[in-house]
Amino acid sequence: MGSLRLAEAEKGYARTMTDTSSSKLPALPYPAWSSTKDTLHLWTQIVGKVQLAAAPRRNHWWHTTLRVDEQGYTTGRMVHAGISFRIAFDLVRHRVVVHTAGREDAIPLRDGMSVASFHDELFALLRELGVDVAIKAEPYGVPMTTPFADDIEHASYDRAAVEDFHRALTWVDGAFREFQGWFSGKASPVQLFWHSFDLATARFSGRAAPPMAGADPVAREAYSHEVISFGWWPGDAALDEPAFYSYTHPEPARLTGQPLLPGDAAWTPTGTTHQARVAWTPVRDAADPRGTLLDFLQSAYEAGAVAAGWPYDELHPDWCPERGRVQR
Repeated sequence: MGSLRLAEAEKGYARTMTDTSSSKLPALPYPAWSSTKDTLHLWTQIVGKVQLAAAPRRNHWWHTTLRVDEQGYTTGRMVHAGISFRIAFDLVRHRVVVHTAGREDAIPLRDGMSVASFHDELFALLRELGVDVAIKAEPYGVPMTTPFADDIEHASYDRAAVEDFHRALTWVDGAFREFQGWFSGKASPVQLFWHSFDLATARFSGRAAPPMAGADPVAREAYSHEVISFGWWPGDAALDEPAFYSYTHPEPARLTGQPLLPGDAAWTPTGTTHQARVAWTPVRDAADPRGTLLDFLQSAYEAGAVAAGWPYDELHPDWCPERGRVQR
């Protein structure tokens, strides 16, 4: 099975991105930008918590996530005290922008700017705009525990590394968006989760999942229905480079016996469950990186959908490229 090709789609179906040259994708080794990544992640958590407080609720916590755009990533429109606003990370001009009606205010992002400084500057600006929103001002789901207003340790900002991250993020976002266009069932947006700092998207069978024993309210809502999730991590202390993943919830018994593409992909234990994973380098170095990634996503989806008994043939639009790409 080769990479997915444009010819496999209906005539007239155009890819959103046609650049498949590996030279256009940065290596993005985690050790080289770990300090910057951690700082940017914590800044992003602050903005994510503002959205958590100010956006109307949606199922599976989708109201709290961020969306990739041409400049970086952004919240949705929020309303607080009658004021409509949006916050965006502009990773091209290296600033955070607060958009309100007829006004745009920016905070420069710079090396030496601590999490505490970012927190104070952002909330001073929001108060000036009349947005006096309250958040639980401490990290969530990460090893760092210092409250945002007290964190002067994390203050690194390597502009070149951030620009590499931005190029990788927008490339992955484009591929994920194309992949989701091949599915006609309930699906999530392609969204950046600020707690884990991974870009992810998900497909649902339409059936409720069994309640998760002992789960907290966040997990209960996130996994209330059968789901196959796909994502991209930019790297962390456990992964020295970015990686793609997929998992099926609830995990079916035959999942890890299902084949994956490309050959570098494998099933990885994660506690009592498993993820399909492929590292960034094999995708980046492939002759057709985009096609290689799409093969991985499609094979992981097929694995979960077949093993879990989803109504596979009912969940695809007419323009979906050739399916059943792996012999099962």
